[in-house]
Amino acid sequence: MGSYSPPPGFPENPPEILPPQAAASYAQDEELRAVRDRVPGHRSEPDAAHRSWAYAPATYVLVGINCAVFLAMVLAHVSMFRPTSDQLMWWGATDPSAVLGDGQWWRVVSAMFVHVGIIHLATNMWCLWNLGLLGEPLIGPGGVLAAYVLSGAAGNLLSIGVHQAWGNGAVGAGASGAVFGLAGVLIVLLKSARLPIPRKELNGLRRYVIYFAAINFVVGFGGNHFFSTVQVDNWAHLGGFVGGILFALPLVPMLGSPKRLFLFRRRVAVSGLTTGLVFFAYFLSVVFPAANFVGR
Repeated sequence: MGSYSPPPGFPENPPEILPPQAAASYAQDEELRAVRDRVPGHRSEPDAAHRSWAYAPATYVLVGINCAVFLAMVLAHVSMFRPTSDQLMWWGATDPSAVLGDGQWWRVVSAMFVHVGIIHLATNMWCLWNLGLLGEPLIGPGGVLAAYVLSGAAGNLLSIGVHQAWGNGAVGAGASGAVFGLAGVLIVLLKSARLPIPRKELNGLRRYVIYFAAINFVVGFGGNHFFSTVQVDNWAHLGGFVGGILFALPLVPMLGSPKRLFLFRRRVAVSGLTTGLVFFAYFLSVVFPAANFVGR
């Protein structure tokens, strides 16, 4: 998610988060194939080279929705590179006054499907695709959808609260908070001893995800310093990352676990994080009541 304040002469957007190149290349190695080949019903080599979308349906659906929203924006004459703040808000982006002042809480979810230009979209979708393909065997399609939405909402809520506290009404949009949430989920679950995969391979995968998160946090702070036109919203990244970790803590990985136990723990994760987000949203509404926005 990026805080957005377009000045005159707005240039093309710099990438908000860097694609997990290491994880992407690693995903093509035997280590990740070892994970994929253990997915029930997944074809083993050589057929695995011809993977169908059904291997990771949630990941492809999420990428498809994000791309479809962006295509709809372009067809509606929104610039591919320089959308205005009003255009982004019309399509579902967030800002504190709309959410806290007007009670448009649906923006907490819709904003994670709206992007500030094609470069912003491409980098986020590349990261989502790689992390989703790695995570979906561990938490299932329902888990990926829940982790994306709930961690993305956590990032957006934290961003809204911090920006309002600082008096910054910047527009926010993007999937990067949810992407960081998936990274948080993977960092927790790839530590599990239940996974029927050699420990060395798991440690390698987990290390690359940690590098991805750490590097992009650093790039985020640097981006705010070097790029004045599009601010990288590290508060959304942090909120999504913490949300992903909290979502993963009650979970056991789908691989190597009894189905009933996995589904029960996933329900606990979804209900627990949802409850926490509702209370956090209520807290924000008490700290920043709608009356404060009258006459804004």
